[in-house]
Amino acid sequence: MTAPPVPASEPTPVAGLSAVLARLAAELPSAHRQAWIRVLHASPVPAPGVEARLLTAWPGGTRAELARALMRAWSSALPTPDGPAVALALQAAAVAHTTATEARRVDLVVSGPTTAAVPVRYTAQVIAEVIRAARRRLIVVSFAAYQIPEVVTELRAAADRGVRLDVVLESPREDGGVLRQDARTAFGTLAADFWHWPATRRPTEGGRASLHAKLIAADDHTAFLGSANLTGQALTHNLEVGVVLRNPEVVGRLVAHFRTLMNQEHGILRRL
Repeated sequence: MTAPPVPASEPTPVAGLSAVLARLAAELPSAHRQAWIRVLHASPVPAPGVEARLLTAWPGGTRAELARALMRAWSSALPTPDGPAVALALQAAAVAHTTATEARRVDLVVSGPTTAAVPVRYTAQVIAEVIRAARRRLIVVSFAAYQIPEVVTELRAAADRGVRLDVVLESPREDGGVLRQDARTAFGTLAADFWHWPATRRPTEGGRASLHAKLIAADDHTAFLGSANLTGQALTHNLEVGVVLRNPEVVGRLVAHFRTLMNQEHGILRRL
């Protein structure tokens, strides 16, 4: 009689080992994990002494429960891989975990008053880092802009290394916006394409709409989103908060949104 298939909800022994290795990759500090990899690489089979060597491989960093889980899963795996294969699998799981974590990391950014709840990462510093991360295209969106010489210096450096700059700003009142002056003056002679939201393309009901978004996106991989305008006061003294996204999927959608808005045929924004 043919044995019944294993239900999809029940992990196979090999899947159990994979799950334990993924857990080790996520929970063990890098140096501790490397010490375990060395032990595994020198262990042909899951013999009883291997667990003891794991526990003494990294002084001061005992992970008895993880060591037991690893040995149990390794011994149960069919076919049973040798130690170097398990070591290689743990190393691969660690690389995959690091790559996924870095790609989806979110950093908090503050200006003005700070507390112990958020490690200090000032808005001006983060904006400079995001600008420096751009290699092909940089999209800068702000409601207002003035007194930002440090930001303009970074943008000039980006333009000098061949980065295409698109700067989207709110318009002055005479052009259908709500600002008292043209925000482009803050950028001097910066080599960039400047965009605005013409009055003829804004909603006419429910009051005057404004371009109030704040975004700096480097290529399709890194973006800063926050409450701060590109003004000297906002980047230093105001109480402002924001986040840096390093998730290419999310950042890519944000960038695609603004590229669609900039489309000369169908978009609402127009190049100045």
